[in-house]
Amino acid sequence: MGVALKDLLKAGVHFGHQTHRWNPKMRKYIFAESGGIYLIDLKKTQRELERAHELVRETVVAGKSILFVCTKPQLARVVREEAQRSGSFYVTERWLGGMLTNFQTIKKNITRLKELERGTEEGAFEFYTKKERLLLEREREKLDRYLSGIKDMTRLPGLVFVVDSNREEIAVREANRLGIPVVAIADTNADPDLLTIAIAGNDDAIRSVSLITSSVADVVEAARREIPDVGQKEKESKAYTYSSDAGGVADTPATGDSRRKRPRRKPRPEVIAQRRHHPPVTEADEGSADPAAGEGESGANGEEAPAPVASSAEAVAADEGESGRE
Repeated sequence: MGVALKDLLKAGVHFGHQTHRWNPKMRKYIFAESGGIYLIDLKKTQRELERAHELVRETVVAGKSILFVCTKPQLARVVREEAQRSGSFYVTERWLGGMLTNFQTIKKNITRLKELERGTEEGAFEFYTKKERLLLEREREKLDRYLSGIKDMTRLPGLVFVVDSNREEIAVREANRLGIPVVAIADTNADPDLLTIAIAGNDDAIRSVSLITSSVADVVEAARREIPDVGQKEKESKAYTYSSDAGGVADTPATGDSRRKRPRRKPRPEVIAQRRHHPPVTEADEGSADPAAGEGESGANGEEAPAPVASSAEAVAADEGESGRE
């Protein structure tokens, strides 16, 4: 995916700004001065472009997205087409302040845009008045103009590719604040200290920007082909990793730590001693008790029951005893 020096020279990447419009920090990338303009050292440009390719590839392989940023009217179409070809996100109309640092608010606007698009497709606004439909259509067009390139971006990008870092200073500073790497085409008036990788080159010519941007898009496409099943693997891991029943891993056996333990009961010596001396009466013991004991006191109807009659042998022995005493 490398770019030859011959191609860089044909595209006019080596032409910088006028000598009075330069940043001294770009001195190390300048080869010479000719006709009142600075000429950029293309060997250093090629070296930094290779470093940028490697960083982009690592970012895509890690599962992160790339954001292309270029709001120059003459270059917006080129950058937008290359971003769409590589399946990346892009901002080519206007950089809204806080698009990275206040991404939660941007996500609300994206949700609103999707609601308006869905309502238009389903015909939900047919019964609205003409003025209401006109206002909703204007709102949809405005949101689509600024957010169409990041409509499907659900999280912050892993890398930001910028054309003309001076013009996109707000985007560069927001990315630096969040620790997002920034790769940019830096002309002789740029500040390379704000960039992770500064690709020294002409950021005004269409051929120059098209060559560098297309090389970055090619790297993104090649890196995506290296990991074709990443999305499916993530879905499968999410589907089979966790179990809603035990709250742990579904394929692994439940351990004692994953379930709630029952608290141990504290021993009570007084209750144990009482049960040893006075065992509790069970239902079997109550059923085997003599029913006559209860009937001697009262009958079935609550009346006093007669005393039990002694046997004939006991009665004879009692008469003989009384006669002997007499």
